Amino acid sequence: MAILEQPYLDLLNKIMTTGHNKDDRTGTGTRSLFGAQMRFDLSKGFPILTTKRVPFGLIKSELLWFLRGDTNIRFLLQHKNHIWDEWAFENWVNSDEYHGPDMTNFGLRSQSDPEFNKVYREEMKKFDQRILDDADFAKKYGSLGDVYGAQWRHWKKRDGGHIDQIANVIKKIKTTPDSRRMIVTAWNPEDVPNSALPPCHVLFQFYVVDGKLSLQLYQRSGDMFLGVPFNIVSYSLLLHMIARETDLQVGEFVHTLGDAHIYDNHFDQVKELLSRKPYDSPQLWLNPDKKHIDDFEMRDIKLIGYKHHGTIKAPVAV
Repeated sequence: MAILEQPYLDLLNKIMTTGHNKDDRTGTGTRSLFGAQMRFDLSKGFPILTTKRVPFGLIKSELLWFLRGDTNIRFLLQHKNHIWDEWAFENWVNSDEYHGPDMTNFGLRSQSDPEFNKVYREEMKKFDQRILDDADFAKKYGSLGDVYGAQWRHWKKRDGGHIDQIANVIKKIKTTPDSRRMIVTAWNPEDVPNSALPPCHVLFQFYVVDGKLSLQLYQRSGDMFLGVPFNIVSYSLLLHMIARETDLQVGEFVHTLGDAHIYDNHFDQVKELLSRKPYDSPQLWLNPDKKHIDDFEMRDIKLIGYKHHGTIKAPVAV
């Protein structure tokens, strides 16, 4: 057995001890390094953190949502996943049809005002339930536009039509495995100015050698405590699934980050995490009857032997 999270723990420690203190878009403040990299050998186990609990079910449903090419939060809510709620909720409360309590700057206000936070949570709960119950409302206010699923599976062409980048890269892996063009991108400069949150994990590339498939992700911005553990798991799972479809073994997941940062209000949580002794990494189980990525459902993906420490809560900077 192996402790696959060690590269992540080492990078956390490096940022805390040698990082640069910087301002940021949220006004929270960060300590960051530029151009960091972690490498995980997936043949030795699955790199989900054991020094805190990481909710694997949320990551599974989000990845399946991406792979469906879906951009509506209804699928996520059906799987009790609330990762993307706030962006859809913002569209609703800023619309002419919303007549509830004032939700201006709800992201910042909900963190500093307990009374407002209570109202905000109640409004969000009503919004989520309406998305689940009303298909027309969900179609209008549950859509997030051209987020990852759309860019991966339905990249819009200038002359009309679309490109399925995932299908194309799988075909290249099967037919031209030595290609240096096995790339999927989510960064569309035309969309960036109008995006609530431009893609953070912007590009990934595949590499085949000795019957093993590896994947490198370039992430422009990484919230090291809250977001990056999710990204590590999601792209490691994606690598396993595409290796299954292309009849290859898994190699390395290489995670390259532009601005790798720890928010100032996460310092205590990071120190607590680094004080914990990690457990051996679990193994990933994929249903052996499933071959193609489009066939996988939640029940077809499981972790075996996931032992972990307790959850460490931290505020989200928005």
